[in-house]
Amino acid sequence: MNLNFPQMKELVMKLHDERRLEACEYRSLLLCEDRSVIESLHEAARETAVRKFGRNIYIRGLVEITNICRNDCLYCGIRKSNGNIPRYLLAEDEVLGCCRNGYSLGFRTFVLQGGELSESSDGMIERLCRKISGEFPDCALTLSLGERSEDSYRRFREAGASRYLLRHETIDPGHYSMLHPERMSLENRLHCLHLLKKYGYQAGTGIMVGSPFQSVGNIVGDIIFIGEYQPEMIGLGPFIPHRDTVFAGYWKSPASILPGKTHEEEAMDLTLKLISIFRLMLPDSLIPATTALATLSSDGHEKGILAGANVIMPNLSPPAVRGSYSLYDSKASSGAEAAEGLDELKLQLDSIGYKMTADRGDFTAS
Repeated sequence: MNLNFPQMKELVMKLHDERRLEACEYRSLLLCEDRSVIESLHEAARETAVRKFGRNIYIRGLVEITNICRNDCLYCGIRKSNGNIPRYLLAEDEVLGCCRNGYSLGFRTFVLQGGELSESSDGMIERLCRKISGEFPDCALTLSLGERSEDSYRRFREAGASRYLLRHETIDPGHYSMLHPERMSLENRLHCLHLLKKYGYQAGTGIMVGSPFQSVGNIVGDIIFIGEYQPEMIGLGPFIPHRDTVFAGYWKSPASILPGKTHEEEAMDLTLKLISIFRLMLPDSLIPATTALATLSSDGHEKGILAGANVIMPNLSPPAVRGSYSLYDSKASSGAEAAEGLDELKLQLDSIGYKMTADRGDFTAS
């Protein structure tokens, strides 16, 4: 579907007005390299976000509770088979200490993230939910702890967790199988997303952008799935290789979707387009400018926000373990990415006319 400049601009307006496009139209936007069209897409998304949220950026306190994981996903630095990183599991008092520090700094949402622990850890997670929600009743508690059983999701919800992030990564079963071990299935991932809705979580999903073997058709399928699932949160991070995975040298190969660009450029370009597309599709959603964006580019936060993102998640984890939560190479965990760098983050946001807000930022559909 080859469209000229006026037709491409019309696609942006159609997405703005109707909140949906045809599959071939999403494809055209993703492949478009006309800077004026891309900027019009970002501008429409930015204006939509400002109209809904003002120039407020919600900050979430991220606590990476463990890098122990029972899975062996081919792309992930904390995969079970990686013997090159020291493993850790924060004690419950350490997690509470991180939350207390975050509360004193103004955070009103805590995100507990970690590798996928065994079911035997459910009691510990449930206790943490009760303790955090009990000590900080005015705060929202988000979990990002992978695939769990139905009983686990129910218990965590009853213990005080109100949000759950679980990226589906790709909606194509063949693509999913190229990125995950045989014991994992897209079917179960989607079942877990269904359970999150069933138990009343504000649910988040999303994808790795520019992941190995990904095609533009895969991404179009992901857009359509997310539009149907209607998540309250959408996580979009550019794929960054990790040295201890089978994809360590992936960036040395030619870009697969936007020829002529490096993988880094392709992943950044597509991630920003997707942030804008989802802001226009789901204007009330909570979309972070991710750590991966900030890792890929020193002004990644600003680029994400100017494309329509409205959340940043500074790291509250103990500094001693941040380097061990190594999902991908060179992961940013200091400066504006850290709780102690809020002044630096404030300056970043000030430079583009935005400000941090301590509000919980609960999802409210308009």
